[in-house]
Amino acid sequence: MALSPTDRAIGDLLAGRQIITLPQLDEAVALAERWNVRLGDAILSRNWIDPAVYYQGIAYHYALPLVDLIKDPPDLALLRSAEADTYARTLTMPWGQQQNGRILVATAVPGPETVLVARQRWGTAIDFVVVSKFDIVWSVQTAFADALSHRAVYDLVEHDPEMSARTVMTTPQVVFCYALISMLLAGLAVAPIATLIAINVVLSVFYLGNFLFKGLLVATGGGRATEMNYEIKIAARNLRDDELPVFTVLVPMFREGKVLPRLAQSLRALDYPLGKLDIKIVLEAGDSETIEQARLLGLEGVFEVIRVPPSHPQTKPKACNFALRFARGEYLVIYDAEDRPEPDQLRKVVATFRRSPPEVACLQCRLNYYNASENWLSRMFTLDYSLWFDLVLPGLERLNIPIPLGGTSNHFKIDVLRELHAWDPFNVTEDADLGIRLSEKGYRVAIVDSTTYEEASCHAGNWIRQRSRWIKGYMQTLLVHTRRPLHLIRNTGWLGFLGFVFFIGGTVLSGLLNPLFWLLYTVWLVMASNGLEAVFPQYLLLISLSNLLVGNGAFIFLSMIAPLRRGWLSLIPYSLTAFAYWLLISIAAYKALWQLARHPFYWEKTRHGVSKHAKAATLPAEGVLP
Repeated sequence: MALSPTDRAIGDLLAGRQIITLPQLDEAVALAERWNVRLGDAILSRNWIDPAVYYQGIAYHYALPLVDLIKDPPDLALLRSAEADTYARTLTMPWGQQQNGRILVATAVPGPETVLVARQRWGTAIDFVVVSKFDIVWSVQTAFADALSHRAVYDLVEHDPEMSARTVMTTPQVVFCYALISMLLAGLAVAPIATLIAINVVLSVFYLGNFLFKGLLVATGGGRATEMNYEIKIAARNLRDDELPVFTVLVPMFREGKVLPRLAQSLRALDYPLGKLDIKIVLEAGDSETIEQARLLGLEGVFEVIRVPPSHPQTKPKACNFALRFARGEYLVIYDAEDRPEPDQLRKVVATFRRSPPEVACLQCRLNYYNASENWLSRMFTLDYSLWFDLVLPGLERLNIPIPLGGTSNHFKIDVLRELHAWDPFNVTEDADLGIRLSEKGYRVAIVDSTTYEEASCHAGNWIRQRSRWIKGYMQTLLVHTRRPLHLIRNTGWLGFLGFVFFIGGTVLSGLLNPLFWLLYTVWLVMASNGLEAVFPQYLLLISLSNLLVGNGAFIFLSMIAPLRRGWLSLIPYSLTAFAYWLLISIAAYKALWQLARHPFYWEKTRHGVSKHAKAATLPAEGVLP
């Protein structure tokens, strides 16, 4: 698109005043025309000048005063809490009032469109001052810290309380659990053998159903059409820069300043117009170390730092909810601090959204690890993720079963995200919960054939902290979405309901019950099958042994085939050591259960940047184990 006369005049002014050089002006003009953005967006996407100097040039061009909102903050009497989102997204807000009653409007984007919007909101008795967009963002954070923080924590609770994990268990759930335990105790007292047999039958059938369901998912997901993936790849490559929308990128971080330079480089490497990226580095206000690191890096103007005020619970979803108020994109993605997305990921997402039915509101990219070969634990974690994201989730998609989102690389239609009141800050696996909630509200999640590489937890303590938080969040999600089982069935269908029970419930129960069945099997072997026949009649013993030996053997086999898609054949032998990995999962599951009872909203931090491969992390070539 050709540059507007105003932008051309601004460019000539900046070059004439030697704020930018002529070659820089030529490059900025070419970028602005190719990307279909303002000249200022193209200039700020480069680190040529201090953004403050750019806004001085803008003020000079429009013959308007330049105001520093840090030194001269806006008049709070003119601000409205309900309009905070609008101020942040339009980069325009009331600043002060003159003696003659005319309102001074501060804007980072002066021009005819801003004048029209301002007159509609504040009338014709207005004058303008120029401010930087960073000052607007800072001022909104400062002026509305309490209000925005409250909304970040309680928006879902206040508008859709049934979907919030703030209440760990509702009264009907407590009554149900109490009645169930009472029945079991009464049964054990009156007819202990029959009761134990009944318990064994229920658990054995559930295990068998879980094994069969996972096998169905892998068989279905493994057959996902490669033709569609190829078509999306071609469509993404053919998208012109000028037709791409603004894309908001949220990167929540906490005490991770040392990975910030690598993160910034990963985002710069995306094959997407930098002038159309709205990148928010989301930091806790008390994390002075990372905030200072971000300041010293001198990031391009597309990067903004969002400081989240202190409040409880201190969780990633609360921070994302706070930052969502400042998002200006059509789509939004979450990346973690250590993520390395494939360069064409955002293009593939845009192409997929445009080819998908309107009910598809979220796209989940595949996740895997760039330090898979570091040690045994990282290899097992990679096998786990390869099975999960490459085979199981595509199976859920094809069967139209609710998909629990992964913790990163979730791409949302931002309007739907706001409609659903975003993430639940009381759920410590907020992504999985949101995936289920999307399905309950009539939307769908789809899978995109693009991988984001993360850092696998390669130390047992770090891994257990991370996995216990995930399982605790699955427990919360299970409790939340079984409060109204008929509602869940009505919105997802019987297959969706059963898929949810087996997928979420099966993940939780298997971690808790596996040690019990391993113990029983060991006792049965040691006692040479004597003593357990009463509670394990022949038919039940056959089912239980099939679950233990055939079912677990099938899981090992599935773990073996999972890395084949990526050509990581050297991982296959490690599948035979899966029992030790499952033991770690059970340890994490019991820790999660304990924390659910004692500290349900506590967010256990996973340490990033500890891998020896972190500094030199690159995307692996096809078929090469990272």
